[in-house]
Amino acid sequence: MNIDTLTKKYPSSDEVDSWIDSIFETVDSVSCNAELLPNQGFTHNLGIRHTPGFQYVRFSPEGAPEFFGYWQPAISSPAPLVVHVPGYGAEMSVHPDLVAAGYNVLHISPLGYSTPNGADETKKRDGEWPVLPDTILSHGKKGYKAWLAHCVMAIRWALGRPETCDNRVSFFGTSQGGGGALLLASLFKDRGVRCVAADLPFLTDFRGARGQGAYMKFSDTLKTIDDMESAWYAAGFIDTLSHVHRLDLPVLLTSGGCDDVCPPSTIEALFERLPGTRSYTYLKGTGHCYTTQFIPLAAAWFRLYA
Repeated sequence: MNIDTLTKKYPSSDEVDSWIDSIFETVDSVSCNAELLPNQGFTHNLGIRHTPGFQYVRFSPEGAPEFFGYWQPAISSPAPLVVHVPGYGAEMSVHPDLVAAGYNVLHISPLGYSTPNGADETKKRDGEWPVLPDTILSHGKKGYKAWLAHCVMAIRWALGRPETCDNRVSFFGTSQGGGGALLLASLFKDRGVRCVAADLPFLTDFRGARGQGAYMKFSDTLKTIDDMESAWYAAGFIDTLSHVHRLDLPVLLTSGGCDDVCPPSTIEALFERLPGTRSYTYLKGTGHCYTTQFIPLAAAWFRLYA
């Protein structure tokens, strides 16, 4: 069975909606304690010293391993919330420029992959974070479903804080973070989402990627299983193209002209299908990275819509 046939096995829009509902049902069924930690992560030689209040947050879901975030409150409050999620490397990020622009910023590191003391290498499998293979092997019941549930837990904590405007959240990220930001915007449809900015987004157009670049992780997983239809069905839940019916909000996308990890054609396929206000910036000569242009573009987008 070829790729074009297999992608027809993607879940329907109603099934995607039900999958999202099941994530919220999971979150609603689990209590999650949040604790601001005193360690800001600064060193004597390196740190952000002119913006007070930056702190790690430990999230402890009942009956599950802990995970962490990094809370960066706005100087004046209440202020809108913008949420950053990591690339596939699970790195932590801070954004003092967006804090200075008047936003509360929460970086989330789901599944406990990154901690205040660095990466938790014990969570890797064969030297890689297993979130994508776990999604495929579980038929969409684990992996990114748990990743997104952790994000929802952390976002609800941040939205409940006195520094944060009620019912007002936007999302951004690069690579996996860009794809994750789009999925979170889909999750928070009718739940306060204002806009999303996605830099070189992964998890976008698995069919069009044809196993190139980052999508080789998916292709490698396919080689270990016999049920191709179920594997593509699971991939459909996390392909941002499956969520366009829920993304009727301002969406900013970038792609890199020399990006062979998340090819521009995959991002253009998403852009063409988006139903709402949209912006696409093609960065000629740019490879796969945290692009220099993205944060100024995202800041302008947030100023317009967040």
